[in-house]
Amino acid sequence: MSDNRLPVGDEDARSLAGVGVTAETAERSASFILRDDEPVCSQTAVEGLELKLIGDALAEYGWLADYFWKLVDPQTDDYTRSLAAEERPQGFFLRVRAGEKVVFPAQTGLFMSREGSTQRVHNVIILEDGSELHLITGCVLKEGAAGGNHWAATEAWIGRDARLVNTMVHSWGPEAEVYPHSGTRIEAGGSFTSNYVSLKPVRRVVSNPKTWLVGAGADVNYNSVILGAAGSHIDTGGEVHLQAPDNAAQILHRGICSGGRIIQRGLVVGEAACQAHVDCSGLILDPGPAGFIASVPALRSRHVDAELSHEASIGKIAPEQVEYLESRGMTERQAVALIIRGFLDTDIEGLGPELDAQIAEIAALAESAEG
Repeated sequence: MSDNRLPVGDEDARSLAGVGVTAETAERSASFILRDDEPVCSQTAVEGLELKLIGDALAEYGWLADYFWKLVDPQTDDYTRSLAAEERPQGFFLRVRAGEKVVFPAQTGLFMSREGSTQRVHNVIILEDGSELHLITGCVLKEGAAGGNHWAATEAWIGRDARLVNTMVHSWGPEAEVYPHSGTRIEAGGSFTSNYVSLKPVRRVVSNPKTWLVGAGADVNYNSVILGAAGSHIDTGGEVHLQAPDNAAQILHRGICSGGRIIQRGLVVGEAACQAHVDCSGLILDPGPAGFIASVPALRSRHVDAELSHEASIGKIAPEQVEYLESRGMTERQAVALIIRGFLDTDIEGLGPELDAQIAEIAALAESAEG
């Protein structure tokens, strides 16, 4: 085993690769793997980047209590109350020191190997002033397993002029239930991009990440790419409070229905001179007897100079688009795959091959749906 390889078996490595977490770490700045409730590894290759088990960090840093359960209310629901009751919480602590601009992505893998088990994680991310990081988090159920529960709380603190890109990829099973909660606070000049990808069947996912822009010039972008397969219920939101001058926010949802239920929400709250936009779009491949897409963009203004807007659309793949691409030499499947990729707009750094494979699967679904 090379020095750049994580201590995971081949089967686990394949599962993790499907959610963007690579066993070979030559192009990763740090790696953290949690298998069920047992840490597998935590390593960093950059001096100014710290990544470790949250329980160890809380024991080492007394000041960390000021960042723990401050952006997510532990009384939100039964899942957060259960997380808050953990004597030694699982999950990770990540900190990037002031001014450190990390070149390669860091990665965290939250892996579930036991059928029907419950994984509880609480993560804290701190980017100090002027730092930059791309974090890839892959959450995955072992191949062949159908169900389990994943409850999570993530609190992210982004300092002045700091920049965080957080890409999260979910790959669960048709009986899995997932309840992630997150809160993010962004200081002046700070920037946060959140990419969320879920293209595998899952019984239920409910999330509503919240962000507070508290410093002038801060911005946030939420991008979600979701497949609602038959039997799935996926309710994703995004709530952004723009509280300082020149704040900017965008919430962009892309959902594809192949028999499941997708609810796209987004709320921006303008409390200063700011700009924000919510865009919810859906593509219906095959709704089946119970599938649907519901889009619920929302705006709330509390300031005369807040410029807020929203749009929503739901439709199908236009046959003339497919015919045009076929006339240019593509097969029907290639044409549908290209259209879906364009719709999802999945130009996400570091995740190309895995997402390409999943999009090809969706194209096959579209082809079969059209007969």
